[in-house]
Amino acid sequence: MANSNADDPNGTSTEAVAPALTTYKPRYIDIGINLADPIFRGRYHGKSRHPDDLKGVVGRAVEVGCTKLVVTGSSFKSSRDALKLAGEFPGTVFATAGIHPCSSSIFSPSHHQHHDESQSEGEGEAEHTPACGPDPSKPILDGDGVDHARSAKIITDLADLITQARSTSSPSPGGLVAFGEFGLDYDRLHYCSQEVQLHSFAAQLALAASLTPQLPLFLHSRAAHADFVRLLKDAFGPRLERLDKGGVVHSFTGTAAEMRELMDLGLYIGINGCSFKTAENCDVVREIELSRLMLETDGPWCEVRPSHEGWKYLVEWEVKAKAAAAPTTPAQGGSEKQPQQQQQGKKKNQKKESEVPERYKVVKKEKWEEGAMVKGRNEPCTIDRIAKIVAGIKEVSVEEVCEAAWANTVKVFGVDS
Repeated sequence: MANSNADDPNGTSTEAVAPALTTYKPRYIDIGINLADPIFRGRYHGKSRHPDDLKGVVGRAVEVGCTKLVVTGSSFKSSRDALKLAGEFPGTVFATAGIHPCSSSIFSPSHHQHHDESQSEGEGEAEHTPACGPDPSKPILDGDGVDHARSAKIITDLADLITQARSTSSPSPGGLVAFGEFGLDYDRLHYCSQEVQLHSFAAQLALAASLTPQLPLFLHSRAAHADFVRLLKDAFGPRLERLDKGGVVHSFTGTAAEMRELMDLGLYIGINGCSFKTAENCDVVREIELSRLMLETDGPWCEVRPSHEGWKYLVEWEVKAKAAAAPTTPAQGGSEKQPQQQQQGKKKNQKKESEVPERYKVVKKEKWEEGAMVKGRNEPCTIDRIAKIVAGIKEVSVEEVCEAAWANTVKVFGVDS
């Protein structure tokens, strides 16, 4: 600390005043959270397992700084449900509306359920959006074709849904912030054939391009990059110059070359737990420009797991946090040996603590309790893990990651207006 200068001719102290220390409080926007899924209402595979705890889920998100949640619409039903949630949590919850590639069998002649009630093939009440992992079993082969009369009706109804949602008389005015989730997914052809997915994507792109004003795009591309980019260019031009509001390719797990092409087209890249599974995935994340980054959890799916390559960055974070919080000198009386002594005193069968502690208590759904997270059900409050892993991979601060993602998301979706 500087000394005061008693001989100062003006009679004032020249002692330096230490600047006030400020601690950065992260702020997050979860661009992809499936809050319309029945699992957030306590329903699993069509059966109620615990009370509806959606308000608790939203509350935990807000507590960690995730104050904006964009709920994914992946079918007519889930899009309506997402818009309803936007009305229930105004200013916090927003919605997208579109038809996911895995929900696109509604365009097929063999689909027997009305599109307004359909969810994804085979899911019933279990879930609105399929999990992120590939499933090569029993793919639906091309050849069934497209029911073009039905397709025209679907697109008309989707346009009507969007128009109603954007109306000032809507129950959630301003709640609809993006067109989607839509795109292509060749990893999961067991939900919908490739030919039908291509038709669904092209038809929705044409609708998205015709909207006045346009909506930003919330896009899905899995193992289908060439067709995905081709159809985008067909709809919006070789440089996507006719795409007025931009868009994000969410839950990105593609290659570095694919990611660079998407960024060169002006698109943003959404990152969640599925983006950290392998060393190759993490290498791709390392190359994402912060100016093109968005963060998401894609809950209830895509949680970060200890088996993921990205988990090690959370472990490193915890080690650094503990070291920063530890006293600089050992306590008196040999207390530095206490951790080892305590370890020896533990019961043999006592469960080993995780290297990455949970912020909230986690219980199985059968032992649900208010205020606790449900094991295996990813929540938006875990988005801080996504930011920490991205920061670790890119060797930048969490603040840089959070602020870049916040600015990008607000710019595209306008959720902070």
